[in-house]
Amino acid sequence: MKKLTALLLCGITAVSLLTGCGSDSNAGVNGEVYVYNWGEYIDPETLDMFEEETGIKVIYDEFDINENMYPKVEAGAVAYDVVCPSDYMIQKMIDNGLLQELNFDNMPNAKANIGAQYYEQAAAFDPGNKYCVPYCWGTVGILYNKTMVTEPVTSWSILWDEKYDDNILMQDSVRDAFMVALKAKGYSMNTMDKSQLEEVTNDLIAQKPLVQAYVLDQVRDKMIGGEAALGVIYSGEAIYTQRDNADLEYVIPEEGTNVWIDGWVVPKNAPNKENAEKFIDFMCRGDIALMNFEYITYSTPNTAAQALIEDEDIKNSKIAFPDLSQYENLETYRYLGEEGDELYNSLWKKVKG
Repeated sequence: MKKLTALLLCGITAVSLLTGCGSDSNAGVNGEVYVYNWGEYIDPETLDMFEEETGIKVIYDEFDINENMYPKVEAGAVAYDVVCPSDYMIQKMIDNGLLQELNFDNMPNAKANIGAQYYEQAAAFDPGNKYCVPYCWGTVGILYNKTMVTEPVTSWSILWDEKYDDNILMQDSVRDAFMVALKAKGYSMNTMDKSQLEEVTNDLIAQKPLVQAYVLDQVRDKMIGGEAALGVIYSGEAIYTQRDNADLEYVIPEEGTNVWIDGWVVPKNAPNKENAEKFIDFMCRGDIALMNFEYITYSTPNTAAQALIEDEDIKNSKIAFPDLSQYENLETYRYLGEEGDELYNSLWKKVKG
């Protein structure tokens, strides 16, 4: 949901990878690796490089949200070797026995190049760091147009300000929408307190007439085009938007937010685990991680890649690499079980109904 979706490019990339176009003529001599990742969430050149260097053919597929990825992996109709879910979904996959433990002895780059603080953060949803190698991370905040919003933007509550009627973009995602409303009230974004959830459901319903649209990646394009004043967005996309529109500013509200991690995992039924670990280790190489960071603009947990960044503005960017110690009430999504899924989804239907 937080990934750039240039559909034509995705289609071209997917076809080229499935047919082996652009890869070394020897690709495939050492087998295959089936990869399932977010749309536009990897530099296609790194896949070609992996094929050329290893002789392993990459068969690549894409998803748009975690909730569409999960049932496909659960059903096992396609036996993927490597998948890149988000934190809470990784926890759900672990709890439901869909993943297998990784052998970090086969992934020296994953051991050496991923910063310890990111493994510590990942331990909240992957206890003992047995199943996941962090790939990207970031925050969720408010992107606003300085020519349309002149007051200081410090709180989620601005998204309920009637002066911005029809100029507010919200994420079309149950957890992200509820995160905004819960944080605005000082509640945990992982709450299961029904009274709190009913309260913020009413808040979201009250906000609805002010919302121009509930969108996913379209926040990026609409804000670049000056079509809205305020939008809830992921930090990586905020970096992208500022390249095309200097009037855009990104803030983490004072009430706190979601700090997320997407990570590489290997499904239980993966037919090519050895190749999967070679793929993950390759993506953890400093130069490769840098290529992916520069391509997708989502923050990398790879310290070797961070050291290779030449653009000082990006290297010191408070969006790409914020000092999280200066913020309070930061949380990572947790899987709330089937009961939590049913509760949040039923309330979201009330909001959207």
